[in-house]
Amino acid sequence: MKLIANFLLAALLSAAATVSLAADDHAAKPAAPAPAKAAKPDPAKGEALFTTAPANGQSCASCHNADGNSSIAANPKLAQQHPEYIFKQLQDFQSGKRKSAIMKPMVAALSEEDMRNIAWFVGSKKVKTGFAKEKDLVALGERIFRGGLADRQIPACAGCHSPDGAGIPSQYPRLGGQHADYTIQQLTLFRDNVRLNSTQMTGVAAKLSDREIKAVADYIAGLR
Repeated sequence: MKLIANFLLAALLSAAATVSLAADDHAAKPAAPAPAKAAKPDPAKGEALFTTAPANGQSCASCHNADGNSSIAANPKLAQQHPEYIFKQLQDFQSGKRKSAIMKPMVAALSEEDMRNIAWFVGSKKVKTGFAKEKDLVALGERIFRGGLADRQIPACAGCHSPDGAGIPSQYPRLGGQHADYTIQQLTLFRDNVRLNSTQMTGVAAKLSDREIKAVADYIAGLR
């Protein structure tokens, strides 16, 4: 019995020592550094980057206008867009997650701070809304945007982008007043699996015909 008692005592002492060493090892490890906090956006710096052309290049304003209200139907209006959305798209262009032969070189040299400043500058400008042009498609566009197409499980655009196209900050982009040509282009790219940086939009656009895309894009152009 004495031998067994001595064996048990030794085992307990050994276990206690192991626990003590483990505790010491845990205590010795330095705490993980807190993630660096992003600098507060500076719209003034963003404006300088947006409107000034780099050497041998073009500025953002060359295609999107100085106030973000592009006058070229193929180029998106950026004014009043949610800054978080613009920031994400700039990051996606830079990483290649969103493909664009035009935008890739434009953002190549931008730092994360630069992109954030640009996004908050242009997002602060007021959008100049447009108007629908396809009178024979307005009813179809409104139906898709506001109610979706239940028989084909196409959700209403308004569910994520709001009935007036204002979108939801940090989640879904503003669409109201956007050029119809640009919206048609992007919906087609989503549908054809060319633009791949939104699984949700790829799934929705995959079910739309050319006529439906044209109708909803034209309706969106007149939202305000």
